[in-house]
Amino acid sequence: MTVIDDVHDDQPAADALTLGRRIRAFRQRRGMTLEALASAVDRAPSQVSTIENGNREPRLALLRAIADALGVTVDDLLAPEPPDERSALEIAVERAQRGPVFASLGIDPVRVGKTVPDATLQAILALHQEVERLHRERAATPEEARRANAELRATMRARDNHFPELEAIAADLLAAVGHAGGPVSHQTVTDMADHLGYELHYVGDLPHSTRSVTDRRNGRIYLPTEQSASRDSRSPILQAFASHVLDHDEPRNYADFLRQRIETNYLTAALLLPEKDAVAFLTEAKNFRRISMEDLRDAFAVSYETAAHRFTNLATARLGIPVHFMKVHESGTIIKAYENDAVSFPSDALGAVEGTPVCRSWTARTVFDVADRFSPYYQYTDTPSGTFWCTSRVEKAKEGDYSVSVGVPFAHVKWFRGRETTHRAVSRCPDESCCRRPPEALAERWEGMAWPAARTPTSLLAALPTGTFPGVDATEVYAFLDRHAPAPRP
Repeated sequence: MTVIDDVHDDQPAADALTLGRRIRAFRQRRGMTLEALASAVDRAPSQVSTIENGNREPRLALLRAIADALGVTVDDLLAPEPPDERSALEIAVERAQRGPVFASLGIDPVRVGKTVPDATLQAILALHQEVERLHRERAATPEEARRANAELRATMRARDNHFPELEAIAADLLAAVGHAGGPVSHQTVTDMADHLGYELHYVGDLPHSTRSVTDRRNGRIYLPTEQSASRDSRSPILQAFASHVLDHDEPRNYADFLRQRIETNYLTAALLLPEKDAVAFLTEAKNFRRISMEDLRDAFAVSYETAAHRFTNLATARLGIPVHFMKVHESGTIIKAYENDAVSFPSDALGAVEGTPVCRSWTARTVFDVADRFSPYYQYTDTPSGTFWCTSRVEKAKEGDYSVSVGVPFAHVKWFRGRETTHRAVSRCPDESCCRRPPEALAERWEGMAWPAARTPTSLLAALPTGTFPGVDATEVYAFLDRHAPAPRP
């Protein structure tokens, strides 16, 4: 008998596994041996065994021959469900053993035969799942965070940081509670929570690693009784129910967590500064050539940072103005950044911006040296990629002072208040002679003679916080919910 190679191995292993188990199940139900099926389809028993074990998937002609021999249809064989619970368990173990995590362990796979007890297979599967979880945690390093940030920023840049689908959700929710326009009051935010089926509870024992805790089972949002003076009391409520509105599941990895946080913050800003009202306000300001982050902040009673963030959502898509945004710690390190105006942010080899130092000549750094640090500061900066104008101000936080800056290319400064500033600087970065290398005379005097004691941040020595929600103590949260859950109804 001539053996014809009617199988191929370029199909997904999961499909082949289920198909193989279904063929085996139908064969055994008919009381047919492996040899009998092989003879019926004119193939070698070893080939049919390879198919049943999920190592290869038959081509369509062979699959039809197998179906005819078993008295079933091709659709019966291709159904996605395992034929029984035992087969489902075997498939799960096989998939696990063929995955990259198992392969990285360097352990020989266990042969999943019919004599292996269910309990043994369940133990193997449970061990693999735990190893996989530990691998995910180990992968949550600063490198992963930088890579995820870089990828997300590229997505934001491609869309000019404007997401119509989130704007529509915000508009619908505001309409549902009868918001007629203008600033959004705390009562309106409370009405939105009630509309979504949530009660607000203010407590004094909120877990220290959280800003709020949502009890989805009982429809409760727990918030701290003591509000931070630097935070808008409406934002934690909006952020708490935003994940419900956006149908967020538990994040699978750091990139997923970061994406969800960006979506949550975007929706929160879109609710506090509704697009229709904010665009009308900014359009009028543009017509009078007096766009100002302070005016936008005051008009909608939000923080300066929220106003600056929201401006980046609308500047390009609705006003035709390219823009960049930076939040920079007083040490000079970038905390957050966004651009679509060709400004050249410093970045690492992964293309990530967060954690890199800003040029000492940029507005985001020079604002820390002005006498009145808490008034708006304007500056033109000549850079290798062009001249940019920025408005910046210093804000306070428990982590220290930081600057929030919004900037545009020189051609668009005509729309902004503060364009008449005489402050100007020159940046040659990334040329190290600009500010990264000490002046030659200074270096000659002190090189080899200085020994500073560095204040090492804990993040330098540790991986990113682990867990489904990075940095949150799940035990603490669950214990908190247990304490506050309403008594079950009789």
